[in-house]
Amino acid sequence: MKKFLAMILSLAMVLALAACGGNNEQKTNDDQTPADTQQPADDQQPADTNEPSEPSEPAEPASGELITVGIINNDPNESGYRTANDAAMRATFTEENGYKAIFYNNNDAAQQIATAQQMVQDEVDFLLLSPASTTGWDTVLQDAQTAGTQVILFDRKLEADESMYAAAVVSDMPAEGKTAVDWLAAQNLDEYNIIHIQGHMGSDAQLGRTGALDEKVNAEANWNYVTQQTADWDEATARTITQSVIDSGKPFNVIYAENNGMARGAVAALDANGITHGKDGDVIVMGFDSDKWAFEAVLEGSWNYMGLCNPLQADTVDGIIKDLVAGKTPAQKIIYTPEQGFDCDTLTQADVDTYGT
Repeated sequence: MKKFLAMILSLAMVLALAACGGNNEQKTNDDQTPADTQQPADDQQPADTNEPSEPSEPAEPASGELITVGIINNDPNESGYRTANDAAMRATFTEENGYKAIFYNNNDAAQQIATAQQMVQDEVDFLLLSPASTTGWDTVLQDAQTAGTQVILFDRKLEADESMYAAAVVSDMPAEGKTAVDWLAAQNLDEYNIIHIQGHMGSDAQLGRTGALDEKVNAEANWNYVTQQTADWDEATARTITQSVIDSGKPFNVIYAENNGMARGAVAALDANGITHGKDGDVIVMGFDSDKWAFEAVLEGSWNYMGLCNPLQADTVDGIIKDLVAGKTPAQKIIYTPEQGFDCDTLTQADVDTYGT
């Protein structure tokens, strides 16, 4: 959209020069855009430019013009949650819905930041971010503001003043952690010996889900970590961590895994060693996200608890963008997706059908 306006201005300058007897020709080159590392090479590679961005007003596309959006997300292979989140974004930000979208998926924060910086230089109208890390984004946000690119966070927050982004459609990760830990405390175990399997360190999800549990373990004498390690959202690594604890002979009665894939990996280790789990089992199993198969594991009593993390945020982001283009200010700066915890004693089939993805 910004390039369209720039072309109009350039044409006006050429006509003005012609009227004064000038005969210099105006030459333009098409900008290129970053490729999506997770998709076939339909997208073009980023343009290499060192030209500084000039301050401008937020984009207001002309009638009939596509809204350009750069979408930075995490790897859809990370989890069932991420697959559903990425699919919803791709289904929403289409030409049929009024967008020219550039997608980039990577769990490496440095790569995300570099690509976001290129998108800003390429003058996208909106930059949509699901940051792999909560820190390191200051320059991107400042440059986006200077360029008139509006930033919207989705799925995860980052450490930045609210004035640096237009809106955020995110999960309340600290609330997810507190809800899960409160549920665990309500089980009234004599002693809590916990295998804590963490997600990608420094991500909003990891910080929120870890924070509440750390606080409880530090406050209560009968809450203990048998181990606290990151599996970086990986199922196989979670299984290895759990097997290592089993091999050590240390007693444990809780597995608190920060996503469902890691919980499944831990359960595989329990099953391989004949250790019972879930309702009436020896080990409480807890996971997070929205996978339908995980809901079914809770429903059948193989797992005890799952904290819902809702991945379907694309429609809300779409509405915010179209409001901003129309000159409307979002009613809320931060919109938390509706979420809750489910356990094996209260979960119903209707819940599985409603919330499972």
